[in-house]
Amino acid sequence: MVTTNFPETADIETSSDDYASRFAGNIGAWLLKIQEEATLKMLAPHPNAKILDVGGGHGQLTEPLINKNYQLTVLGSAEICQARIKKFVDANLCSFQVGNVLDLPYPNDAFDVVISYRFLAHVTQWQNFLTELTRVAKKAVIIDYPTIRSINSIAPYLFKLKKGLEGNTRPFICYQEPEILDYFKSLGLKQTERYAQFFMPMVVHRALKSPGISSVLEQSIRLTGLTSLLGSPVIAKFSKN
Repeated sequence: MVTTNFPETADIETSSDDYASRFAGNIGAWLLKIQEEATLKMLAPHPNAKILDVGGGHGQLTEPLINKNYQLTVLGSAEICQARIKKFVDANLCSFQVGNVLDLPYPNDAFDVVISYRFLAHVTQWQNFLTELTRVAKKAVIIDYPTIRSINSIAPYLFKLKKGLEGNTRPFICYQEPEILDYFKSLGLKQTERYAQFFMPMVVHRALKSPGISSVLEQSIRLTGLTSLLGSPVIAKFSKN
């Protein structure tokens, strides 16, 4: 059991091998590829940018960002959070630092872009969290979050199914999207890009165990416009004015 005095430490769980097992196999690779492609597209206007990945010890973006020549720093809530990316840290391909996500150890505008995935869904002080991400970002913040206006709204009813399939799932917070947009607006940022990843809950795709079927299913629904309207989790880019 890892202990820390920091108030928000969701990444200790998401940086673990146990959590990574939820993205194992071909279906896991497909789920992460959707996330990777959307992220790199949003980062395209920022070549060679200095990027801070808050809670990024899960390693889902580490190698793709390194391969695109971004200057990457990963911040984690404890030393154990670097376990899955240690080979990149040891090779000096990125850096890792322990810190408090509600009091990031960097000056204002220290990074061109700040990214944080798999964190907002498990944070309690979400306004303070977003304020800190914004403070150290010079150009943009990119986050992901599940929305209430989606099939994820029935997440409590799917929890037993998720638990049975994944064995290590946990409840998460769904957001009213306007409250996130309004809060970023109060910080001087506006949403410049948005990508809803999946119409069907990810647990359904894990149950199907077929990237081919899942891909056809999701692409067909996306063409109707329903994914943009009701898809989740959402990846969103907020840019400074």
